[in-house]
Parts: sequence; structure tokens; C-alpha cells
Amino acid sequence: MKIGAENKKALRWMIVLLSIAALVVVYDLWPSGASSAAPPATSTSTGQKKPGQLENNALDPRFHWHELEISQNIKYEAGGRNIFRMEEAKVEAPKFPVRTAAEMGPPAPPTPTPTPTPPPIPLKFYGFANKPNEPKKVFLADADEVFVAKQGDIVERKYKVVQINNASVIIEDMLYNNRQPIPLTAR
Repeated sequence: MKIGAENKKALRWMIVLLSIAALVVVYDLWPSGASSAAPPATSTSTGQKKPGQLENNALDPRFHWHELEISQNIKYEAGGRNIFRMEEAKVEAPKFPVRTAAEMGPPAPPTPTPTPTPPPIPLKFYGFANKPNEPKKVFLADADEVFVAKQGDIVERKYKVVQINNASVIIEDMLYNNRQPIPLTAR
């Protein structure tokens, strides 16, 4: 039976690594003389112990029945109210006279909010094309884009061509339900 002794260099490295791992485990488990807890703080100058205060101010995981009894005997009355009992807050009566709705009279009618004016339609009408046996088409421009549309078409997904005349075109803004005539302009 062979245990891998044919590669002596790998066997030596394995022995070295196992011995280092064993030393680390022993070091972690071996009890040391120094503790990791903080050193105890000095006592107060008066030498009196307050309820709930530990003797040496260190963290102590033990349960202290005596300190629990002392804290239960303390009456918590901050502002005359026990914070550990569910009680309704006392509401004082208002010091000014309260008038009922009948004494105040009828409420004022709400003021109507003015409806905002819809924005103007930015399209410009440059002309129309009229071929026989075809509906009349108009040339509309918005900034650098030119659109060709006939009656009933929708331009820029929100303007509908309602009516085409020789001197103007009527456009409806479908978002604001607003109709606006656009006169023929020279470019």
C-alpha cells in the first residue's frame, strides 16, 4: 500500500502545513492569562451604590433578583403619568366658547377655480395640395418638421385636422379639447 510517498516534496509540504494548522488550533483553544474584558472601573467617590448599578461596573450575565425587586419598588411618575399603564390622556375643556354650525350660519359657497387657458397650438399652415379625385391635403410645420395631412388625420399624436379652407385650417388639440383656426402664412 502506498500513501503518496513517491512524491517526497509534496509529502514534506503537507506535513509542514498540518503542523502549522495544529499549532493554530492549540493556540486558539489554550486558555490564556489575560482576559478580553475591559478592566473594572473605579467606584464612585461617595461609595454609595445606586439601584441597578453593578458593583464593579462590569458586564455581568447573571440575573440579580435583589436589583429587580429594588427597581420594581420605584414609582415612575414622570409628569403625573404612569408610562407602564394604558390610560387615556385627560383632555381639558376649551377655555373659549365653542360655536355650533347653526350659530355660525350657512357656509360660504366655494369660489370657482378659474380654468386655465389651453396652450396655443404651435403648428403653422403653409399651404395645401389639391389633386383631382383626392382629398385636399395641407402642409403643416412645427419647428423643423413638416407634416402633410388630410381632413381627419392626427398630427404629432395630439392635433387633429378638423376642416381645411383656402385661407386657413381648423386644428383641434385633443388633449385640451380646444379648437383653433390657423391662418395661411408665407414661409
